[in-house]
Amino acid sequence: MDKEVRKAFGKRLKRMRNQKRWTQKELAAMVDIGHSQFNKYEMGLHIPSLEKLIQLAELLDTTMDYLLVGNSNNGNNFHDIRLAKRFQELENFQAEDKEAVIRMLDGMIIKNRTHRIMTMDDNV
Repeated sequence: MDKEVRKAFGKRLKRMRNQKRWTQKELAAMVDIGHSQFNKYEMGLHIPSLEKLIQLAELLDTTMDYLLVGNSNNGNNFHDIRLAKRFQELENFQAEDKEAVIRMLDGMIIKNRTHRIMTMDDNV
């Protein structure tokens, strides 16, 4: 990843950790990594794995998007960390199973949109 992106990530991570009043050692232990590895994150030398990034976002009550790119506009972010974890698991599915999940989600999205439209019509 770009050096500037890593540095900015490290600054956001440090700011969020300080807001919780945790030491580097405390937060490193919570995500099961060594203090020196965590220090490398805050120094902008490394970016954590997706698994560790999810854990950090959850512990720090923020989004992965905010930690990585500083986007505080939550319009396209996962607000529910459980969803993020499940979508991470979907990466391991076979192609046909992924497609089945996508079709199911598309159906639920259409159902939800239809319900919202019908509810809006009832309120008019």
